[in-house]
Amino acid sequence: MKKQRVVVGMSGGVDSSVAAYLLLQQGYEVIGLFMRNWNDAAVTLEDECPWIDDSRDAMMVAEQLGIAFQVIDLSEVYKERIVDYMFNEYEMGRTPNPDVLCNREIKFDVFLQNALKLGADFVATGHYVQKQEIIVDGVTEYQLIAGLDPNKDQSYFLCQLNQFQLSKALFPIGAILKPEVRMIAEKANLATAAKKDSQGLCFIGKVRLPEFLQQQLKVKVGQVVEIEENNEKVIQHFTKIKDETLPWQNRIEKLKFTKFDGKVVGDHTGAHFYTIGQRKGLNIGGKPKPLFVLQTDVVENIIYVGQGEDHMGLYSAGLLISKEEAHWVRPSMKQMALKSSDLMCRIRYRQALFHCELLEQINGSIILIFQTPQKSVTAGQFATIYLENELIFSGVIS
Repeated sequence: MKKQRVVVGMSGGVDSSVAAYLLLQQGYEVIGLFMRNWNDAAVTLEDECPWIDDSRDAMMVAEQLGIAFQVIDLSEVYKERIVDYMFNEYEMGRTPNPDVLCNREIKFDVFLQNALKLGADFVATGHYVQKQEIIVDGVTEYQLIAGLDPNKDQSYFLCQLNQFQLSKALFPIGAILKPEVRMIAEKANLATAAKKDSQGLCFIGKVRLPEFLQQQLKVKVGQVVEIEENNEKVIQHFTKIKDETLPWQNRIEKLKFTKFDGKVVGDHTGAHFYTIGQRKGLNIGGKPKPLFVLQTDVVENIIYVGQGEDHMGLYSAGLLISKEEAHWVRPSMKQMALKSSDLMCRIRYRQALFHCELLEQINGSIILIFQTPQKSVTAGQFATIYLENELIFSGVIS
């Protein structure tokens, strides 16, 4: 019987190395592919995560395993689909998540299509996430399940995958704890066994984000305005979001300041370089508590800040996702989710899950109401919904 062929996205790290190793053990024909997504070394921290070293490490593991290996240059399409999108989002005062987009647009689209041309039955990655199959009305559906290791679960980053993409995906280490992955690599004597985890953008490496953004977004000096916690708008806002008797429209209404609501405490280099909840990079001292970004206004080029990580102006009672940005991993789950009282939400990676309620407007947009107010809800980021350990929905925060 002919072996099924799997193309593994090998990043030069231990996770994808072990993924390839396990697939071989399971009897698959394995091919390793390294994705080169970026060509500009000017903004990449070459000393910490050079792509050349990563590709060499991936090739060494492939040689150890005796599998075919090649480097594929996806830098042009990466720039079009990810980098240009990032610039546009920051320019509009939103904070994008390139890793989520990279998985949807690059790894499980362009990379997947290239793998299929190589005759692959599946593609595989070293993500800490699980896939399960379920029969619904006689049709096979694919569930996106959180990784077994709660400290490494990466389901959030795969929240935009569709049924076709999941049908072609394998996640060999999703049901394994990270320390076990290291042990497997050590026992197999893989070249990447002791290599540190990468913290950079998707298959690029560590990037100097300010310099990266300044390639296209210009420095534009503006005012930093401090909002006191006893500001009338802040108090009214916090009172509304905690009042469950109010209609949801009132509770999730965004807090908006004008420069007359506070006092100027410094300058910044461009409102588009900052994001809600940000602390570093303000370079304003002399306050009893650290300053955090409460709001940015890219039109007036003003940043509004407040003292302390628990400033009331940081909190929200819910969020809005437009119809165009709403994504059901399994569309059959929609009606159940709208009626469920057991939904859990996450609005950033590694955030602890919290209870929420899902509502649908007449125009098809989705409202998420939080059981308890949440900090730093940021436009452009992804909100995700879980039912038990299955990620069922995601969308870009408006």
